[in-house]
Amino acid sequence: MLDALVAGLLTGLSLIVAIGAQNAFVLRQGLLRQHVGPVVAVCAVSDLVLISAGVAGIGAIVQHAPTALDVVRWLGVAFLTAYGVRSLWRARHADALTASPVVEPRLRGALVQAVALTWLNPHVYLDTVLLLGSIAAHHGPTGKWWFAVGAGLGSILWFTGLGYGARLAAPLLSRQRAWQVLDVLIGLTMLTIASQLARG
Repeated sequence: MLDALVAGLLTGLSLIVAIGAQNAFVLRQGLLRQHVGPVVAVCAVSDLVLISAGVAGIGAIVQHAPTALDVVRWLGVAFLTAYGVRSLWRARHADALTASPVVEPRLRGALVQAVALTWLNPHVYLDTVLLLGSIAAHHGPTGKWWFAVGAGLGSILWFTGLGYGARLAAPLLSRQRAWQVLDVLIGLTMLTIASQLARG
């Protein structure tokens, strides 16, 4: 039981702790201190749903539906490209790089972006659903659910730490130039991921 839980925690963290569109968005919201709780909740709950689906065996169904993955992939490419261009455009205007509530989208807009960055990423189905689901199966009928609990715990800890821990970096990002650099890095990250998705 404990072995499965720890294995799930470590495996989940190893898959989620990487520079990606979703993490970049959560980091930025954390630095801006805007809608952090709801955004973290959307990302964590989405992961819990996907992990549960993978452990329950949905991964086998997704694996045999390449058309569905292709649709999600191209939607993801479109969304990431638009988001990347938007970040680069925002970086051009120094007056738009403060942590002002006026600049950032309302709660609904932030939640829509969090949902899109999570569910329009085909890698989430390959990693979270297929990979975690197949690894969990090796822990047996009961152990696989403890594995899922561990993976889910890892997701909650990561997004919470990323969103709320970003405040510690706020002093470093108190200048407009720092925000400009951050937006450029986020924009380039989004466009790079979009390019990788487009190439399949």
